[in-house]
Amino acid sequence: MTDGEKAPAFRPLYQQVRETLVRRLIDGVWTPGLMLPSEFQIAADLGVSQGTVRKALDAMTAEHLLVRRQGRGTFVALPEEGRILFQFFRLAADDGTRLFPDSQVLSRVRGRADAAATKALQLARNDAVWRIDRVRHLGGRAVIAEQITLPVTKFPSLAEIRDLPNNVYALYSEIFSITIGRAMEQLKATGADATTAARLNCQPGHPVLSIERVAFALDGSPVEWRLSRCVTDGFHYQSDLR
Repeated sequence: MTDGEKAPAFRPLYQQVRETLVRRLIDGVWTPGLMLPSEFQIAADLGVSQGTVRKALDAMTAEHLLVRRQGRGTFVALPEEGRILFQFFRLAADDGTRLFPDSQVLSRVRGRADAAATKALQLARNDAVWRIDRVRHLGGRAVIAEQITLPVTKFPSLAEIRDLPNNVYALYSEIFSITIGRAMEQLKATGADATTAARLNCQPGHPVLSIERVAFALDGSPVEWRLSRCVTDGFHYQSDLR
């Protein structure tokens, strides 16, 4: 790969370099917290210019895959860092405060994928999945009731982990070498069912925001299906469009 090569107009050279570097994250060559080689070293390794590498690293930094630390270098992002969690956690207080959520795991069971999970995670019917039910609190108040569904094939030893962390994306990365690169969400206004109402201390039928999310690994495969139901009295879903 050289700067002189003709790349298709829709896929500039720096994007090809980005894809090569992302593959190092996927393959575990570069692990969370690792300091990257210098731009000069990466450029020499790939046979491209330093400027091309810089553009690729800038793109990965904007995607929160890397973190630049002034005077120290560029590092693979740690999923537990607040900036990474808030990339995917969009609920904020009405006064604009971004609160860090606390989570209470209610259950973790192994079962068979139903039709909805099969479609969302691109599984075969009746493939084994984990289902995690939990309640998330903001400022001490139960605000989110959610169920997370994961393919057992990608998270085979989940049962061996005694305490699931608040930020499960850190767990995916550090234990299972699965980094979440992007997520797709669908939002809908609905009413709380009896189970949700009991978990969120509201009446059945109380207005809640339903958020269905599919999270994808860096290789583009779906690895998590999550259904969250949120009370929005004092809270709102915040998305920054850039």
